[in-house]
Amino acid sequence: MTKKQFQAESKRLLEMMINSIYSQKEIFLRELISNSSDAIDKIYYKALTDESLNFDQDNYYIKVEADKESRTLKITDTGIGMTKEELENNLGTIAKSGSLAFKNENELKDGHDIIGQFGVGFYSAFMVADVVSVTTRALGSDVAYRWESEGADGYTIEEAPKETIGTEITLKIKENTEDETYDEYLEEHRIKGIIKKYSDFIRYPIKMDVTGQRPKEGSEDNEFEEYTEEQTINSMVPIWRKNKNELTDEDYENFYQEKHYGFDKPTKHIHISVDGAVRYNAILFIPEKMPFDFYSPEFEKGLELYSSGVLIMNKCADLLPDYFSFVKGMVDSEDLSLNISREILQHDRQLKLIAKNIKNKIKSQLQSLLKDEREKYEQFFETFGRQLKYGVYSDFGQHKEDLQDLIMFYSSKEKKLVTLAEYVERMPEDQKYIYYASGESHDRIEKLPQTEIVLDKGYEILYFTDEIDEFAIKMLMSYKEKEFKSVSSGDLGIEDEKEDQSETEQNESKELFDTMKDILSGKVKDVRASKRLKSHPVCISTEGDVSIEMEKILKAMPNNQNVQADKVLEININHEVFKSLKDALEQDKDKLTLFTNLLYNQALLIEGLPIEDPVEFTNDICKVMV
Repeated sequence: MTKKQFQAESKRLLEMMINSIYSQKEIFLRELISNSSDAIDKIYYKALTDESLNFDQDNYYIKVEADKESRTLKITDTGIGMTKEELENNLGTIAKSGSLAFKNENELKDGHDIIGQFGVGFYSAFMVADVVSVTTRALGSDVAYRWESEGADGYTIEEAPKETIGTEITLKIKENTEDETYDEYLEEHRIKGIIKKYSDFIRYPIKMDVTGQRPKEGSEDNEFEEYTEEQTINSMVPIWRKNKNELTDEDYENFYQEKHYGFDKPTKHIHISVDGAVRYNAILFIPEKMPFDFYSPEFEKGLELYSSGVLIMNKCADLLPDYFSFVKGMVDSEDLSLNISREILQHDRQLKLIAKNIKNKIKSQLQSLLKDEREKYEQFFETFGRQLKYGVYSDFGQHKEDLQDLIMFYSSKEKKLVTLAEYVERMPEDQKYIYYASGESHDRIEKLPQTEIVLDKGYEILYFTDEIDEFAIKMLMSYKEKEFKSVSSGDLGIEDEKEDQSETEQNESKELFDTMKDILSGKVKDVRASKRLKSHPVCISTEGDVSIEMEKILKAMPNNQNVQADKVLEININHEVFKSLKDALEQDKDKLTLFTNLLYNQALLIEGLPIEDPVEFTNDICKVMV
C-alpha cells in the first residue's frame, strides 16, 4: 500500500497544527464532534430533497469511546460518510492555495487562529494523537475506506470493512511528556467536561459509556459496585430556544465557535424571540474580525435557516441585506415548511417579514453600540464600515435612510472618526455645506492646497480615504438639509475678500488665462484666478459630478471607460509665480508655455495623478534651472 504525500503547503500547515497552533489542545474534540454533526446535517439536508431517503431522528447520533489500555479515543457518527474521492479531497489537501501566506500575515492573538476558517479543524487531532485513522462508508456506497496518517509524512487509503453508513475516527493518543499530560484525553470526566463546554448545543445525541456506582445487590455492608451505561452527554436543547435570562455571554461565545461562525470573539450578539404573525427564534452575531475571504467571490453571505430545529439551508442570503452581510447566525421558524425550496423562499411572505425584522434589529443594535460603547463601535466600523458605505451607494441609494446615521468619517477638527450628526451639530451658523476632501491618506489630504481657505474659516472637513466614500456621498447628496461639498469643487460657498479680488484679476488677466488654457488644450476645462489658495501657487479644482478621486478609481477598474473629471487649473494671484506668468506673457511666450506646463504637472502631482510625460517634465525643470 503506497503512502501518499500531502501537498507542500498542506504539509507545512499540518506541521504547524501538530506543534500546537491552537492554544488549547482540548479544542480537537470540539472540532471532531462538529464535523460529525455536520455529516449528520448533510443527511438531513439531503433527505429534504430526496424522497427515497426516510430518516428517523433516533437513528442519528455521535458516540465517543475511550480505551485506556490501547490509548485510543474513538468518535463515531451516523452521518453521510465519505467516498474515496472525498477522502482524498477533504483529508489530503489541508487548505486552499494562499492560506499559509494569510496565516503568516494575519497572526491572531489570544489563541484564535485561521485554521478552522479553512475547514481543517479535523487536523487538530494530531495535537494529541500519534496516529489518526478514519474509517468511513458513504451514503449510497457498498464499499468503505480507511484513511490513516501519522502526521506530516503522508497518509494511506485502503478498503476497509464497515457495515453501516457513517464515519469512525480513531485517535492513538500520544504518550505523556514532561510538558504535556495526554492521559487526560482518555479520562471519562475530562471528555465529558469538554463535550459540555463546547458541544452542549449540538442537535444530535453525543453518547458515551459512563461509569457509575450503585449499591451492590445482596450486600449487607453497604458495598458499592461499578457499572457502565450509555448516556447522552449534551443537553441537545438549542440555545436559541432557551430563555435569554438563563444564558451568559460565554454561552453565546461557545455557540459562536461551535457553529464555526468565526474564531474571534463576537463584538455583540442579538437574541430574538418572536411569537406573532410569524414565529421564529434567531441568534445573530456581529463579528470582531473580518472573514479572510469577505471581499472575494468565494464569500457567501447568509444565515443558517432551520424549520423546527431541522436545517433547511446553510446560507440563506435572503435573510440579510448585502450591507449587513458580515452578520453571522441562525434563524429557526416553526412556520416554514421542511421541504421549502430556494425558489419558494425568494417569494415567501413570512421569510420577508423575518428578514425585515432582522434588518431592523441589527440596525438598532449598531445604533446602541454607537451610543453606549463608542470605542467598540469605532473598532467595528474600522473593520466593516466600508460595507455600510457600499450600502449607502448600492441600489441607487434606496438604503441611505437606514445607514446614514451609522457611517463615520475622519474629522480634521476632532482627529478621529465622527458621525454626520456630530458634524452637523458643530457647524457654525454661517456654514452652508458639509465639507469633505478626498485622498489616499489623512496626511496627504491635510497637505492639499484646497483645504486652506476652508480650515481658515474654522470649518470642519471630513477626510475621505476609502474608494467608496465619495460615491456614497454623491448618492446621499445631503444630510439634515445640508449638502455635501468637496473642497476641490468650483464654488465653495465661502464669502471672502478674495472673491472680488479674484474676479477683478480674472477680467484683467483674461489674455493670460486664455493663453494658458490654449497651451493646456484638452487637459483642462479652464484656467482661472483662485478664490481658495493662500500659500500655494497652484491647484486643480473640478466641475461636474466626477471628482479627481473618482476619476482615479474609475480608471483603475477593469472596464475603464476613460472617464475624466472636468479639471480647472487655479492660479494664486497673490503668489510670486503669478507675476512671473504675467511677465512671460509680455516678454517670452516660450517661457509662458514652459511655466504653464510646469504648474499643470505640479498640480497633478499634488493630486496624486500621473504625469503624462515624466521625461518632458524633468527637462522643463532643468530649463528653469539654467
